Amino acid sequence: MTTKPWILGLTGGIGSGKSAVAQHFVDLGVHLVDADHAARWVVEPGKPALGKIVEHFGRDMLQADGQLDRAALRSKIFTDAEERRWLEALLHPLIGEEIIQYLARAQSPYAILVSPLLVESGQHKLTHRVLVVDAPEQLQIQRTMARDHSSDEQVHAILKAQASREQRLSHANDILLNDRDLHWLQTEVERLHAFYLTLRGGQA
Repeated sequence: MTTKPWILGLTGGIGSGKSAVAQHFVDLGVHLVDADHAARWVVEPGKPALGKIVEHFGRDMLQADGQLDRAALRSKIFTDAEERRWLEALLHPLIGEEIIQYLARAQSPYAILVSPLLVESGQHKLTHRVLVVDAPEQLQIQRTMARDHSSDEQVHAILKAQASREQRLSHANDILLNDRDLHWLQTEVERLHAFYLTLRGGQA
């Protein structure tokens, strides 16, 4: 009888280095599901969610090829909290279903759900343990501006929309402070991985 893998939630603010951490866990053979990918799958052409979005926000939410125009949708909901809530109420349950299906395929002793909105979306309820990748805010801003060529203003807007560090850290079982180089980060991931392999059901 194989035991079902337990689920580790992995999150961190924008520019915290969450993707580098996730990638190293994958390199170590851990099954990983990315909530952002699930969020893309549920709004693909032909999926009911896309039809509802167009019905609600209008045809200008679509690109010429029938795909969702993410930039148009983002600018619509970033400034309007009510519209953002409407969209979240539509998408979060669907994303949750996709995530559960993908996690169920895991062959590793534990599986990872990586999500920037793990805490805000309630997705942490799907997990047994939460790892937060944390970084000083100034470093987050520098990294994000360098990576996305975005303005200071845009980064601040995204930081505001995401859970505060305090909120995120209050849900954390483990915290990985990513304020050094990649080699150090990977060593930390390996240390955590070794520890996680000793856990049953995600709890020490």
